[in-house]
Amino acid sequence: MKVPILFEDKNILVLNKPAGLAVHADAKSTDEETISDFIIAHDKSIAKVGEPMMIEYKGEKVKIIRPGIVHRLDKETSGVLLVAKNQKTFELLKEQFQNHTIKKVYRAFVYGPVTDPKASLATGKRGIINVPIGRSPKDIRMWTAGRGARPPLREAVTEYIILNKFSDIVNSKSTVEHQFTYIEAYPKTGRTHQIRVHMRYINHPVVSDPLYRGSKDMALGMKRLALHAFSITFRLPNGDTKTVEAPLPPDFKKVIKTYIQ
Repeated sequence: MKVPILFEDKNILVLNKPAGLAVHADAKSTDEETISDFIIAHDKSIAKVGEPMMIEYKGEKVKIIRPGIVHRLDKETSGVLLVAKNQKTFELLKEQFQNHTIKKVYRAFVYGPVTDPKASLATGKRGIINVPIGRSPKDIRMWTAGRGARPPLREAVTEYIILNKFSDIVNSKSTVEHQFTYIEAYPKTGRTHQIRVHMRYINHPVVSDPLYRGSKDMALGMKRLALHAFSITFRLPNGDTKTVEAPLPPDFKKVIKTYIQ
């Protein structure tokens, strides 16, 4: 298993997670490799860091090991993942996530032409989606924003900017045109599937999203969720601020080269 290391010191490991690789196992997993396996293979001491997760499966409680993992990315999401190498650093990073002082930036392709955000004193030229999220009443795997969400509802705020609007027509032989938008998103809270749920809420789901795209076809040659964790900014144990970026993956670069540039 190859997982690029973007940054490492004695306290922190930052990885560039490939799409299709789960961060950690779940109750159903058997032999599937995960980021957790890579972390332990890279540094066995990290196996003792963090907090395991207890879940119930078929009437039994299952312990899921999450070595040094203070946040997660969905399996089909690529990009930057932060890992603590010791418990003191784990607690420091955990506190930063809880206080929402860690800044995360995502890139995504979404269906349709997103309306240009109106400038405001609060957000500048960023669009803002401030809608609480709760469980979907129809599918236990899914979450819903606003009306219809099952309580308890949790505050969720996502800001975004438009990087480009484009269509999928690349030659004169094309007969059907579909519109898309390339966005950069800034989640201010860390809810499960937050960006995916919020973009669906404004009727612009993430391209090729297996859960939230509805009746829309997979598009742009993206065979997976078109969401990439582009950068993360956090405070190091010595008090310095650190930003780490994950280069765009090949499938993102191909869409940009084919339809935007």
